[in-house]
Amino acid sequence: MKINISRHYLYILLISIFLFAFVLVFSFGLLIPEGKKYREKRVEVKKATQELMKYQNFHDETLDTLKNLQSENRHIIAAFDATFNPYRFEKQHKSYFSSLKLSKISRDSDEDGFAVYEVNTTSKISSPTNFYDFLDAVNKSDYIIGVNFPINFVRDGEMIKSSFTMKVYANNSDKNSTASSLEAK
Repeated sequence: MKINISRHYLYILLISIFLFAFVLVFSFGLLIPEGKKYREKRVEVKKATQELMKYQNFHDETLDTLKNLQSENRHIIAAFDATFNPYRFEKQHKSYFSSLKLSKISRDSDEDGFAVYEVNTTSKISSPTNFYDFLDAVNKSDYIIGVNFPINFVRDGEMIKSSFTMKVYANNSDKNSTASSLEAK
């Protein structure tokens, strides 16, 4: 039994087998490994995108919090940039005392980029409530001031002599100063 196949069909059959073998080798040799790498990279990109979105949301929330705090505490931020003027301080707070005297204004130290000045204060008041009113006014003043203990009160006739030290905080001109950074722009 002789099979009668024409040459034309034989060429088509051989080319089909060759192309089928080529497609199999190309698929398993190149496409499938590259597809696997693509899926792995796609998973990595998806994780990176999720992490980026998480950090972007954190950044946006932090920026909103910063803006809110800056707007709520604008007075305090401006107080850090204000240079301490003892004459102005005396003028502002003299109404709480019968006499107010500031002495020994010296730069004490630097704390976290802020200059700290120590101010010795002596005063005469008519009642302790005036002193507490003064402390409330210091909290709302143009400077960042900490009144240090001990606060000495001594009765002198109808008046009360008080003496205490205050620490005045101000920005160093080279560090943390928002005023110098605004001037640079």
